[in-house]
Amino acid sequence: MPFSINDKTYYRTAEVCRMVGISRSTLFRWLKEGIVADVEYRDWRGWRLFTSDQIESIRTKTNQVTVIIGEAEGIAI
Repeated sequence: MPFSINDKTYYRTAEVCRMVGISRSTLFRWLKEGIVADVEYRDWRGWRLFTSDQIESIRTKTNQVTVIIGEAEGIAI
């Protein structure tokens, strides 16, 4: 369940994964590899807190399509 602090809404990792349709391991791998920028905010337990803008960035990544033509590989949006 999202929550608000100072009129800004935050989401926890499990919510983000459910919203964009990826597993936690995929999200953590993308964070580790720098594919998705790590978060600025964490709660008192150290859990990551994502903003709506960060979720949209992750959703954009999940919607990318890779086109493979022969030996060449490219990313098409």
